Amino acid sequence: MHALVTGAGGFLGQYVVRQLVARGDRVRVLTRVRKPELDALGVEYRLGVVQNRDDVMEAFRGPQPVDCVFHVAGKAGIWGRWYDYLDVNVNGTLHVLAACKEFLVPRLVYTSSPSVTFAGTDQCNIDETAPYPSRWLAHYPHSKALAEQAVLAANGLEGLWTCALRPHLIWGPGDQHLIPRLIGRAKKGQLRRVGDGKNLIDTIFVENAAEAHLLAADRLVGGSPGCGRAYFLSQGEPVNCWAWIDEVLALAGLPPVRKTISFRAAYAAGAALEAAWWVLGRSDEPRMTRFLAAQLATSHYFDLTRAREDLGYEPRVSIQEGMERMKAWLTK
Repeated sequence: MHALVTGAGGFLGQYVVRQLVARGDRVRVLTRVRKPELDALGVEYRLGVVQNRDDVMEAFRGPQPVDCVFHVAGKAGIWGRWYDYLDVNVNGTLHVLAACKEFLVPRLVYTSSPSVTFAGTDQCNIDETAPYPSRWLAHYPHSKALAEQAVLAANGLEGLWTCALRPHLIWGPGDQHLIPRLIGRAKKGQLRRVGDGKNLIDTIFVENAAEAHLLAADRLVGGSPGCGRAYFLSQGEPVNCWAWIDEVLALAGLPPVRKTISFRAAYAAGAALEAAWWVLGRSDEPRMTRFLAAQLATSHYFDLTRAREDLGYEPRVSIQEGMERMKAWLTK
């Protein structure tokens, strides 16, 4: 197929592109800048950002019609202005949907997040019937939920079939966010175990997350169960949050997290820091927020039945094998 990948220069986006190219699909990418990793794959470039409607329309325009869009681009993070998240995650997605309509694209796979259902409490083996929360602890999950709803609502309209994927805590070689953040804070002595340390979490190795995107695209055919649905994605093997973090730190030759703070104290500190940051007009990220405290102290793992049955998803790369690959990357 002829695929268009937004956010192709990012961590997950690059893996999606690699897998598409490896199996012989033609790939066009929308990125802010050219990337050497993408140059090596011989992709077709469109430079721009999803929040600019003209850039998006230009990305769809070409001699070859686009068969499927992988909308991976998004603004992540736990802090920042609401407008920035709205502009990238919501408006950008609406631009992609409008372009799909104008250029008669039949398939759209949207990269969402499990945090769209997170209300700050434990989520133990929940499935996709879990509702969106009535209150939000951060702009990121709120904006992603609005975008996800728009994508799913567009399913079946004017020949467009859509689905939303919710990979949880993506990690692996090449990560520039989660793993470097953990290691960086550990080196500065800023990591604290939040809560009782017993919470279980789901994670997903990046190659498994990318493969799920291709599986979803291949099954987006009118009448198939994958159309118009959201899917949780993970290794399907919940791990203790703090044992996993300690294992990641060990790969980098760092000691385990030894200091502890209660969930209540971390949540209160997060609320205080958020208020101070707003008053001071600071754009850098506070060391703690309410959302981060809740994520670090609660359990959140998911039932993958729907992804397995509808998409044929199974994590090909195990946690152990993934850790070995990440160790090789961290120590090279």
